[in-house]
Amino acid sequence: MTRNVVITGVGAVTPLGVGARTLHERWSAGQSGIEDGYGRASEFEPKKHLSIKEVRRADRFTQFALAATAEALEDAGWDDGPPGDPDLAACLIGTGIGGIDTLERQHLILQQQGADRISPLSIPLLMANAASGVVAMKHDLRGQSFGTVSACAAGAHAIGMAARLIRYGDAETVVTGGSEAAITPLATAAFSRMDALSDSGISRPFDRRRDGFVMGEGAGILVLEEEEAARARGARILGSVRGYASTSDAYHLTAPEPSGRGASKAIELALRDADVGPDDIKYVNAHGTSTPLNDRAETNALKAAFGEERAAQVPVSSTKSAIGHLLGAAGAVEAIATLLALRDRIAPPTLNYEEPDEGLDLDYVPQEARPLANGDGRAIGISNAFGFGGHNAVLCLEAE
Repeated sequence: MTRNVVITGVGAVTPLGVGARTLHERWSAGQSGIEDGYGRASEFEPKKHLSIKEVRRADRFTQFALAATAEALEDAGWDDGPPGDPDLAACLIGTGIGGIDTLERQHLILQQQGADRISPLSIPLLMANAASGVVAMKHDLRGQSFGTVSACAAGAHAIGMAARLIRYGDAETVVTGGSEAAITPLATAAFSRMDALSDSGISRPFDRRRDGFVMGEGAGILVLEEEEAARARGARILGSVRGYASTSDAYHLTAPEPSGRGASKAIELALRDADVGPDDIKYVNAHGTSTPLNDRAETNALKAAFGEERAAQVPVSSTKSAIGHLLGAAGAVEAIATLLALRDRIAPPTLNYEEPDEGLDLDYVPQEARPLANGDGRAIGISNAFGFGGHNAVLCLEAE
């Protein structure tokens, strides 16, 4: 029996505000959440969304995950725990770095005040699986629970693995996504020393002037359910996870393989998993980091996977132009952005795209959103996520 995977709820905390629809509406309207060279989740106030105890016992990246989960579960219509068997309710949340804010703060205390002043909660706060563990405990998710750690592909990997748990019968429901809060002194200095960050403080994916990514923070959480069970309980279906695939460049720890070979293979395999072809894809949410190497490699990958003629016809836009790069949360937040764009049958804009670069000649949806072609038909798109380490993860989503 085929077990289809549907999306019944979404939640997000991003530099554009708190809320998944806030992300979608503000990005579609051409608004940017980047200020002074950073994409901070400045509208997020922990005490408005969490108890005092939760704030004290959770690193910022876990706080984001808790808040986004609360929205997603309300959106899915869950009351007092998961529908069905809690032992078949799983929790997979990805991150690239985890609780680095806790790590930095506690290291300073160690240096300045000594070991006996270190918080006994340090390890539980900073560990990369903290978000999945805390969310599972709060919402009685007793099935499989773990974190995915694959740099900027972590959130997409979590969603893809969550979908497979349902397909294989290992779970009936999964709370999944990604969270990151790495705008810290060490992380920003380290990325800067790599020449990865934008000197201009502007995210310009695919533009000739692009000079690096802009650091962002936030979380995206989706509720996945087995379709028959979701419809039986009367759930509103937002869309489905049609396909997923992951590959490795096996090329370089931080640079993408220039031809986009690994990314192209992931796209091809995700389409095969979804049983669709390039002509079925109406929209591509690009990884689109605004770095010289990534944007070129991704363009090459799309051309190789779709064929140059079809690749030139599909609108491609980057959420990072509006919120910066959310690292391990990026793939999840961008999957939500993709789903909501498909539901509204629009292609949101790539902000700051003004000057074309040689060889980067796809339809990058400059400056303003536009309706999708044949928008009355099936709305299927892909969301790309590529991470340091050569990790490639691609999700194929369909809006209801």
